[in-house]
Amino acid sequence: MILSFRNTSAVCAVFLLVSVNSFHKSAIANINNQYQLIAQQSKIQPHPVFKSILPKLKQKTQIRILLPKFIPESDGENPIYAIVEAATQKKYEILLGFSPDCTGGTACRLGVLSAEAVTRKTPRLTGKPVSLAKGITGYFMDFTCGANCSDATLTWRQQGVQYVVGLKAGEHTSLVKMANSAINP
Repeated sequence: MILSFRNTSAVCAVFLLVSVNSFHKSAIANINNQYQLIAQQSKIQPHPVFKSILPKLKQKTQIRILLPKFIPESDGENPIYAIVEAATQKKYEILLGFSPDCTGGTACRLGVLSAEAVTRKTPRLTGKPVSLAKGITGYFMDFTCGANCSDATLTWRQQGVQYVVGLKAGEHTSLVKMANSAINP
């Protein structure tokens, strides 16, 4: 009985040592993978239109910045400009326009991008549910037209942040492609 207890103890001790050693290697691998993920994220480039404003956004906001690689009508025929409307620790708003001094006027406006940390005061998402990349559900709100047309928007939440892409009189497919290019750059 004592002999079998010692053998069992020895087996348990060996198992414990192997487990701790494996955990240590697993932890190191996990840290290395995180470094690789961070390195990969730093290599991911959004659409070139954001190059000039990205340093300001990174300096001002603490939420994850998601910027699309795809922007409709950015084929080079008409230049598009990204203008930071607001940037704080918990949110940012970017206007997309056809002139560098666009203030949201209907003639120069292409659309908007925004992100804001979700709080208890953040309204519930509404609109038509849409499947996005990484299994995310977005909500599409169509534009309306009167004297001018409003933005069609696609809103989704990811890691505690609510993101919105909007295009003046935008098409559903363009907004989905734009959102997916931000989610899956």
